[in-house]
Amino acid sequence: MVAASARLWKTSPLTYIALVIAVLASIYPFYYMFVIATRSLDAINSVPPPFTPGEAFGANFQRVLDNENANFFKGVINSVIVSTVVTVAVVLTGTLAGFAFAKLRFRGRNGLLLAIVVTMMVPTQLGLIPLWSMMQDLGWYDTLYAVTVPFLVSAFGVFMMRQYATQAVSDELIEAARVDGCSTFRIYWNVVLPALRPAAAVLGLLTFMDTWNQFLWPFAALTNENPTLQVSLAFLSYAYYTDYSQVFAATAVGTVPLLLVFILFGRQIVGGIMEGAVKS
Repeated sequence: MVAASARLWKTSPLTYIALVIAVLASIYPFYYMFVIATRSLDAINSVPPPFTPGEAFGANFQRVLDNENANFFKGVINSVIVSTVVTVAVVLTGTLAGFAFAKLRFRGRNGLLLAIVVTMMVPTQLGLIPLWSMMQDLGWYDTLYAVTVPFLVSAFGVFMMRQYATQAVSDELIEAARVDGCSTFRIYWNVVLPALRPAAAVLGLLTFMDTWNQFLWPFAALTNENPTLQVSLAFLSYAYYTDYSQVFAATAVGTVPLLLVFILFGRQIVGGIMEGAVKS
């Protein structure tokens, strides 16, 4: 039995080859984006294409900053604000609602959870026009409220935290806290939230990256006067031709915050996923 288990976990050369191919295939688009960002516009049509960085990144990015139509730096700042606020709100509301659905008993619990799951099946595009009309009525068009408030609660976050809380928090622990005189909110803050920390870290990172990369709704709700990063990148292409060196230089800079977040917290997201897999 031990020998069979050892053979199961032994890594073959083919595994390393497959992993190297997967890594190269994943990294190549980012590397090629950086290569074009450091060269002049004619490099993208070169045959064969260039594979080494050039020396024009500074000039290309300066043209991004000089492009008043894109408003690049304001787009970056707005994306940081929106992504941070949405991430904090989704984690808090997700853990609160997940705890309630997993451990509290109240009338209509299963029906409400089913309604939340059903909303996950509705495509975002179907709500685009009604949501746009609502933003107009509220006077939120071209403000950060329009791209923040509708996303403060995530159905996926609630469902994910509910599934994790069901296994991570024991009923005996909650009953012991109640015997000690803890209120429901104190049980959540001191008992449940620490137990949900690995899954909450995963949810926070996924939410931050998803919000940072959102384009369709911000493009409909914002203008180039008050854009997010993705809207700024879109306005870089508003011309008779697309200057890909300029666009890729801006995209490379806009990708840096995501890379930093993943480098700083990547271990937590992997650890949270693995811990959830072991618990299940």
